[in-house]
Formats: sequence, structure tokens, C-alpha cells
Amino acid sequence: MLALATRFLREPVSLRLAEEFLTVPVDTIDRCVADVCACAQHLGVAATPEIVERIAREHLLAIVNSAPPPRNSR
Repeated sequence: MLALATRFLREPVSLRLAEEFLTVPVDTIDRCVADVCACAQHLGVAATPEIVERIAREHLLAIVNSAPPPRNSR
């Protein structure tokens, strides 16, 4: 039952983040959201959609901002 509740929590969050982070693969976004849910549950923090989305967004921003700059073709 917990897995079903977690899935219903993750899907809308993943969809909103996928619309925001178009350059990040959807699988990466789904995995990030799932990891945040698992971490929150492990720490005993209420994994509300707002909290999961906020933390996952920060992780995804770190991924996007850490990407190397594109090479210049000469």
C-alpha cells in the first residue's frame, strides 16, 4: 500500500519537474524524485508533494548547473 501511495505522490511531481527541466532525461527526473521520497521516508520526514518537489528541484538544478559547457567548434 505504501508503494502505491508513493507512486501517486511521485508522478505529479515528476511531470511538473519534467516540464521545467527539458534538458534532463525523464528517467533521471523520475529517479531523483524517487530518491528524495526514499530519503524523506528513511529520515522520518513527511514526504509531502511540496517538500519532495522542492528538494528534487534543487538536486536537478545542481545536475544542470554542473554540466560542462558546450564545446566551441572551430
